[in-house]
Amino acid sequence: MNSDLTIVAVFATMNRAPTALTCVQALAAQSRPPSRVIVADNCSTDDTVIVLEKLGNLPFELVVHRMPENRGNAGGVEVAMDRAFGDGADAVWILDDDSWPREAALAALLDEEWSPQVVRHPLQIDPETGKFTWPLQIDDGHGGWHLIYSEQELPDGPKVRSRIAWTGALVPREVRDRVGPVNGELFIRGEDEEYPWRFEQAGVFQEAIRNAMMDHPGPKNLIHWQFLRKNFFYESGLADWKLYYKIRNMVWLKRKQFGNLRAACIAATYTVSACWFDGPTRLPLLLRAVSDGWNGKLGKMKEPAAQPLDNS
Repeated sequence: MNSDLTIVAVFATMNRAPTALTCVQALAAQSRPPSRVIVADNCSTDDTVIVLEKLGNLPFELVVHRMPENRGNAGGVEVAMDRAFGDGADAVWILDDDSWPREAALAALLDEEWSPQVVRHPLQIDPETGKFTWPLQIDDGHGGWHLIYSEQELPDGPKVRSRIAWTGALVPREVRDRVGPVNGELFIRGEDEEYPWRFEQAGVFQEAIRNAMMDHPGPKNLIHWQFLRKNFFYESGLADWKLYYKIRNMVWLKRKQFGNLRAACIAATYTVSACWFDGPTRLPLLLRAVSDGWNGKLGKMKEPAAQPLDNS
């Protein structure tokens, strides 16, 4: 039955022709390729669209959707998913343009008995380190969750209950109908946490599949610490515009999840951390991000300090 499912892979890109091309080629090399691939191009000014539209002899239909404006990764994926499900997809496979599935990835995701209420995802491997791109939260077997950093730490078995996975998530139509579309107003660096959180709110499980793997570069300067048994992560050295979206969207989401007091504590923690690790010169940007997130001012950053050349 799984072989009859219509699977559509989607990703957004902008001014990253070689990266987007490699992603499409990785999809074409799948032992079980998707039925269709939709690429949302966020108004590229390089040859991304030309390179992709010239591709031929693919085992699927390739659609390059030209966005009328740059809406970041979140907006691009939102539009691509809407189009995929509107055209009859049974499930959508969410990718980044620099997440490249290994040959058996999609086949492994479809190998288990299909459940329309489960979101499966591959293991994301950083090619430089061989470890997970981001620490993976898995079921600890005692009603809680713990972080693991490599394939070797996985428990035995073909799959494991997981949470907060975005890149590589295979989202069935029934799940999308329950949780709704991706929030494109987050632009970047927020949809990867907010959408999986909505899975949980809707009672949808996530599963990491051992034999499904995807190469995806990880952050270069990820700092991890614990406070009051909570895990905190900070990626130092981000460009101003990336840091803005990261902090703004986090404050908006934490307020939605936990209320004002806890959101304020988290905002203060990350503001102090950013000043500690990157210096106090970014404080005005941080305060602006916190204020916009607190007041729900989403969408594309107004008057950015430096115009992004891509949405990575």
